[in-house]
Amino acid sequence: MSATADHAENLAARLGFQSEQVVQEIGFDDDVDQDFRDALEDHVTELVDEDYDDVADAVLLWFREDDGDLTDALVDATELVEDGALILLVTPKTGKDGFVEASDISEAAETAGLSLAKGLPVGKEWTATKLATPKTAKSKR
Repeated sequence: MSATADHAENLAARLGFQSEQVVQEIGFDDDVDQDFRDALEDHVTELVDEDYDDVADAVLLWFREDDGDLTDALVDATELVEDGALILLVTPKTGKDGFVEASDISEAAETAGLSLAKGLPVGKEWTATKLATPKTAKSKR
């Protein structure tokens, strides 16, 4: 495994992906970071596309400024996973085509009811922001 691929797989684990997960990928296009995507695919049980019709364990959402409404995309992503699941929002870095402002990400995440964590670089062109769906409170007996 190359140093770049090894770093990408370690990044997948650091971002919270686990080996037994099925991850639904949304927004795939020819501009995505293929090293990170390949490493994630090697790290998890299965990387499935937008047409997957079962509940996934996590979502990988590639999103560019001109992809539509980010809040809508995040709300749709929450419907694909269980409560408490990881949604990884990956957007172009500052200055790159399709860049999404951090304030727009924060506002969209809050509106979608997601908790937001610090972003991490994914390759040369992309930044990942960890989002999590709220965990359902367990009732006290």
